[in-house]
Amino acid sequence: MKHAPTIIVLAFLFLLPVVVLILQAGAPGWRFPELLPELTFDGLRFLAARPKPFLTALASSLGYSLTTVAVTLAMTILPAQVLAFRSFPGKNLLEGLLLLPALVPAMTFSMGLHFIFIKIGLADTTPGVILVLSMIGYPYMLRALTTGYTLMGREYAVCARNLGASKRRVFLEVEMPQLLPAMAAGASVVFLVAFSEYFLVFLIGGGSVASFTGYLFPLITSSNRGLGALITLVFLAVPIILFIVLELGLYRYHRKRWMR
Repeated sequence: MKHAPTIIVLAFLFLLPVVVLILQAGAPGWRFPELLPELTFDGLRFLAARPKPFLTALASSLGYSLTTVAVTLAMTILPAQVLAFRSFPGKNLLEGLLLLPALVPAMTFSMGLHFIFIKIGLADTTPGVILVLSMIGYPYMLRALTTGYTLMGREYAVCARNLGASKRRVFLEVEMPQLLPAMAAGASVVFLVAFSEYFLVFLIGGGSVASFTGYLFPLITSSNRGLGALITLVFLAVPIILFIVLELGLYRYHRKRWMR
């Protein structure tokens, strides 16, 4: 347990803000050194009275974030395979260019894209938001898949091809099961980037595309700190719940596959 102090410090740093948020959400009027907080459910009553904007923003953010994960996965499978298995002049330069959107400030990148999106009619639309989030998030998926392909190696695919399997069957039945951990890692990061993005969604969506961050931001800067803390807890809980579902799904899939 030589890492126990580090784990305790990290757990404290993570849990302390959550505890503060819970206190703010349940007892926004509580101040130290009052002994016991006075609980209030004003935040829940507000959401119960006006559920539509909250649910619309949550559904919209989940929709474009999950779609962004699917788009980045489709965009990066072949480039990741090439970068992992092929050697050619300029490979490092090409990989650096493909990873560039993760290195350039998002504001600089998005201002140029916004002008182009206006010209081609993608500004103020959900497809435009998905496309810009995919362009910002795909380097994380590309990096994860390239590492996954490199660790997997080519031997399994070559063996399956020699036994007569088609390329589609090789990918679906040989490569994809082994790439699932890498896909899950890349998808987790891409989802977090898309779900937590505020500026890009506001700029490209033009206010026409509802987002959870757009719904949350005015609340956390308002005087209603209890409601802002409650919505922030929901914002924190959504990715955690999805990651738990993803981990359980992968566990059950691999367990079922190994028990065949």
